[in-house]
Amino acid sequence: MKKSRTPGKSARKPSQKSPTRRRSRFRAIFLRLALLGLAILAGWTVYLDAVVTARFEGQRFEVPSRVYARPLELYDGASTSAASLRRELEMAGYRQGDGVKPGTFTQSGSRFVISTRGFRFADGAEPRRRLAVSLAGDRVSGMRVLSGEATPVARLEPVQIGGIYPAHKEDRVLVQMEDLPQGFEETLLTVEDRDFYDHFGLSPLSIARAFWANLQAGRVVQGGSTLTQQLVKNLYLSRDQTFVRKGNEALMSLLLEVHYDKREILETYLNEVYLGQAGTRSIHGFGLGSQFYFGESLGDLKLHQYALLVGLVKGPSYYDPRRNPQRALARRNLVIDTLASQGLISESRALAAQAQPLGVAAKPSYSENRYPAYIDLVRRHLARDYREEDLQNDGLRIFTTLNPAIQYAAEFAVAETLESLEPGGSPSPLESAMVVTSRDTGEVLALVGGRDAQFAGFNRALDARRPIGSLIKPFTYLTALGNADTYTLISKVEDRRFALVFDNGQRWEPDNYDGQEHGMVPLHQALSHSYNLAAVRVGLDVGVGAVTETLQRLGVTSPVSGYPSMLLGAVSMTPVGVASLYQGLATSGFNMPLRSIRDVTTADGQSLSRYSLAVDQVVDPAAVHLVQYAMQETMREGTGRSAYRSLPGDLGLAGKTGTTDDGRDSWFAGFSGDVLAVAWVGRDDNTSTSLTGATGALPVWSRFMAAVPQHGFSPVVPDGVQYHWVNADQGALTDEHCDNARFMPFIAGSEPRDRVGCSGNMSKRLKGWFEGLFQ
Repeated sequence: MKKSRTPGKSARKPSQKSPTRRRSRFRAIFLRLALLGLAILAGWTVYLDAVVTARFEGQRFEVPSRVYARPLELYDGASTSAASLRRELEMAGYRQGDGVKPGTFTQSGSRFVISTRGFRFADGAEPRRRLAVSLAGDRVSGMRVLSGEATPVARLEPVQIGGIYPAHKEDRVLVQMEDLPQGFEETLLTVEDRDFYDHFGLSPLSIARAFWANLQAGRVVQGGSTLTQQLVKNLYLSRDQTFVRKGNEALMSLLLEVHYDKREILETYLNEVYLGQAGTRSIHGFGLGSQFYFGESLGDLKLHQYALLVGLVKGPSYYDPRRNPQRALARRNLVIDTLASQGLISESRALAAQAQPLGVAAKPSYSENRYPAYIDLVRRHLARDYREEDLQNDGLRIFTTLNPAIQYAAEFAVAETLESLEPGGSPSPLESAMVVTSRDTGEVLALVGGRDAQFAGFNRALDARRPIGSLIKPFTYLTALGNADTYTLISKVEDRRFALVFDNGQRWEPDNYDGQEHGMVPLHQALSHSYNLAAVRVGLDVGVGAVTETLQRLGVTSPVSGYPSMLLGAVSMTPVGVASLYQGLATSGFNMPLRSIRDVTTADGQSLSRYSLAVDQVVDPAAVHLVQYAMQETMREGTGRSAYRSLPGDLGLAGKTGTTDDGRDSWFAGFSGDVLAVAWVGRDDNTSTSLTGATGALPVWSRFMAAVPQHGFSPVVPDGVQYHWVNADQGALTDEHCDNARFMPFIAGSEPRDRVGCSGNMSKRLKGWFEGLFQ
């Protein structure tokens, strides 16, 4: 029997939420998420806005400093050969052409017609000119201005030899809208963004088209970027092809357009766009692009040239005109066709432009550092006055003293001579360094840091501190000759063995290189033949401290040993340090710091620093003149005489060899009337080379000097110096026509008092007598 249910109660059913309540809760969650999303988007937008404005309102670009060689000056009598002139023109980006268009030249044998481009130097602008230059041998025999402002001295723009780049290695030449050639802006916008002046940073139709293509492919395969978006991508974002990055790109483009006007955005794009690669250095902006590809300023480009630059935006590597000229030509002609189809140029002009060759310079006129060792020297000199970040970011222009023709000769001399000295190679190969300066001014004209001049590693010219050997001897004798009452060039000095015993019991016995003694010899012969024993005896007589003081007065700042061994060159110096020291001998006793920089200016030519010549007379010029005489004798009769195997016999030279123990270091320092050069040869591991100064460094020096146009050294006789005919062996005055007669300088009052008769042959005396009748 079933139980009856209790009246008034019913069975409980499962609870169910009404659809209305579910929708209400969903809307609340959605609203909260939307608000959260908007808050996140707003915050992200504020962040991106700060990123956009910080870059645009600060320093937008890190512009590297540009380092230039000295300008090439052309005038009647200027030193240059046809080969050197052509080489320097090509280094500066000049092309052989009609000689009418700026940046071109023609050559017919030794005659050139050059159309210069003009340049803004630290002391003012040099206008464009068309020049006719004729050469005879190693000199300019005639220079005429065919068109342009008349001048007796024409300066060509200097070769850019390198730069001081930011860490990211981007390079650019900043341009403004007014620098663009006529038609350039229309060409760029027609190809890259026709609606640039109408959109707000995004082109919805282009984006929709790209979005659909990317959606179908499942990845980013097509872009709908405006010019503003391209700029945002280059300035702020990575190149990752993701939807998040594209979203950031769109948002930042809108923000950029809100804050800045179209002209400012376009000008920034002109300087940021990527146009190619030069080694590790990336080429950004149309200003540098025009120099890199054509060797010309952007404002000077013609339609067929700037059409190529605009075409490169799509793919600088793919359309590289040097590696892929056919692709580049097709792309350029497509750009020109586009202009014609839009009615921006006539069909006839389009056809004429397409008929032009690409016209790209064979080598980039703006390349990586051509001379890394020299740039290293420049950076060290600049470090005295400028911070590294200023040099990397502020676009300074640094005008140096480097002479490209002399640098080429120095590099060639080092490479060729080392190859001939050690043709088979070695586990520890011969290395070399060379420093060349202007004898009169101390300007560093060339610097080679090793046998591979392009290697930007250990710079031996600046950092290889090696014992200088007999290069110290002229300064020992200079110290002695400053005491004219005791020493003259014909004073007898003793070249015999001896021993020194020090307080600690150590014994030092110097010896000559050949192991031979020469007895009592005139001082000039002891120096010109580099006798060790005589040099040490003289040095001990005047005092090691006095010799050290002479070195310090002439600019040596590194510690100098107080031991007698320093008199044989136990003093370690770098090649550039030796060049600075010998500058005092070449300039009659002036302490003249070497200079590698003439001027530093801002990017627009405002002068910041001028590095003027600084000299200080620190040594008696009369004593220096006597040493110069003995160093000339070194070249004629002594250890440097082999130089004249490759040099003209009538070229006046002065120099000194240097060799260290076991031939570890081979040195030569010498000068003509124009240049001073120091050469070092050795091994990096300091093992023996089996070379002397005369067989290692001197051949490098001689090969270099033979390749450089120059005048002979003919020293001016200073006040207080008189020349006399003397018999040096007997230490007495003699007659001009005697066999043993030498015409030698003396500090006034130090000449011999005794006179010896002439025992020379009668014919020589008669010849001199007749010659005297007609003088």
